Parts: sequence; structure tokens; C-alpha cells
Amino acid sequence: MTESKNKDQQHPLYNQDRALISSLLTAAPSDLNLAELSRMRIRYNGFPGARDLQADLDQVMQRWNLTEVELFEKTRQLHATQSVYVSRGNKSETEDWS
Repeated sequence: MTESKNKDQQHPLYNQDRALISSLLTAAPSDLNLAELSRMRIRYNGFPGARDLQADLDQVMQRWNLTEVELFEKTRQLHATQSVYVSRGNKSETEDWS
């Protein structure tokens, strides 16, 4: 196996996501926070790197007493009934699912 296959990758949004995930670690499970947790779980699912972020996401799930199935069910219901991400006229506030 080559060295490049063994090396973890750095996600291009790591620094932005680090700040968000750090805030989730101390936050309560509001609608927006559930949506953000779900979005981060999707983004980092299977990502070959950012192990610290993935571990912190697991920790948030445990603190909020949620399984991934429960989280995704709750956020599907949220997105079906309301607009969780409300733009306040700031172009930097966009839904970023990449």
C-alpha cells in the first residue's frame, strides 16, 4: 500500500466545521442545531480524515441521546415542515452540504 493511501485527508471546510462542531458540543438540541448536526454527519460520513471532528460528532450524538436514525428522522421532519436555514441577507449564510 502506498503512503498516500494511508494518509488522512484534510477537508477543505475543516476550520469552519471545527468551530461549528465545537459550538454543538456545548449547545442544546434546537431545531437549527439538529439540522447542523445532521449536515455535519452527512458531510463527514466515510470521509478519510477529520477523525477529531467525527469523534466530536459522535460525542454530540451521545450527549443529546440520539442515534443517527433518530437524528435523520427528526431533521427530515424539520425540513418537511419549515425552513430551518433562514437567510438574513448575508451571502455567507448559505446551506453548504458539500
